[in-house]
Amino acid sequence: MSEVLAREETAGEPRPTRRRALRLPHGRVYAGAGCAVLLLGLPFYLERFWLQAGLFAMAAAIGAIGINLLTGATGQLSMGHAFFLAVGAYGYCVFAADGSDGLTGLGLPTWLAAVLAVGVSGVAGGLFSPIAGRLRGAYLGIATLALIFIGQHVLFNARDLTGGFNGRDVPPLSLFGLTFDDRETVVAAVPFGSAEKLWYVGLLLLLGGALFARGVLRGRPGRALNAIRDHRIAAGVIGVPVARFRAAVFVLSSMYAGLAGVLLALIFQRTVPDYFGITLSLDYLAMIVIGGLGSVAGAVVGAAFVSLLPQLLTHYSDALPLVSDPGTGGIAPGEAARYLYGAAVVAAVLFLPGGLVSVAARRRGRPNPGEER
Repeated sequence: MSEVLAREETAGEPRPTRRRALRLPHGRVYAGAGCAVLLLGLPFYLERFWLQAGLFAMAAAIGAIGINLLTGATGQLSMGHAFFLAVGAYGYCVFAADGSDGLTGLGLPTWLAAVLAVGVSGVAGGLFSPIAGRLRGAYLGIATLALIFIGQHVLFNARDLTGGFNGRDVPPLSLFGLTFDDRETVVAAVPFGSAEKLWYVGLLLLLGGALFARGVLRGRPGRALNAIRDHRIAAGVIGVPVARFRAAVFVLSSMYAGLAGVLLALIFQRTVPDYFGITLSLDYLAMIVIGGLGSVAGAVVGAAFVSLLPQLLTHYSDALPLVSDPGTGGIAPGEAARYLYGAAVVAAVLFLPGGLVSVAARRRGRPNPGEER
């Protein structure tokens, strides 16, 4: 009788762990809905500076997701990510421009030009993929470094395509009768310029890219990529085509970079070769290390940190100690930003191997920093 009463008392006790597990998805849904409403409403309230900073962060996040698939999930070091961003940016200009500026232009619809630019970036990655499928580690990093030098030579000397040192203008995107340029479109008594209009394009592209990458990492391809990263020989023994997967993920990473390049070109409204150098590739490696290797969320967080930091330091340079305009005796905002996220990389490697997302993962009591692992 005592055992029966004990079982009844135990059955009547609340189960806090189970209730927390049931509440958790609802909390995530509400938080996600709140973030979505906030992001959709920001163009109605923020100044142009903050919108452009957010757009740069979105473009950086798209490119960071691509290199995280390659380096974080597969363990393939790439130093040539900036090359594929340049292919996307200049490819869009060539396909979309009408040639009225004296440079080569095919005059295609801008939405088609954007799609073709991403495709050309994938083709460029496919041409390099046989090398990427057979090299690994520092050897692949050195091989991809050559792409930067080749790309810089082409960008400066193929003047009919790139405009040379001065670059070329970027045709504004036109979609569904709406042109994403500086001509104002009034919505709810709020004038929408190019930054406000592109904000929603950037959100849509980032959301689509993040969901696709998350699906890849959570499915069978993701498990195969992680197996290649953790133990290449064992992955081959269990039947994973190592060279084929390495080549495929390199092409996919190149397409993400091309998409980021197209968005960057639309934000800048002019492309210049100096931007797509080795420094940009190093920035992307810093993004995924700081945010978290192998995690889509980590790529987004790291991209926001690295891309926003220089802009914030520049914006608030008058109020910050030791930071001032170049040539005025202090540290330039760009240099200060590199010092800070260089220190962040060292700190992440030493104290947060899982990146910034590992902090949130630990607070949720999860053993792994990335959801996709």
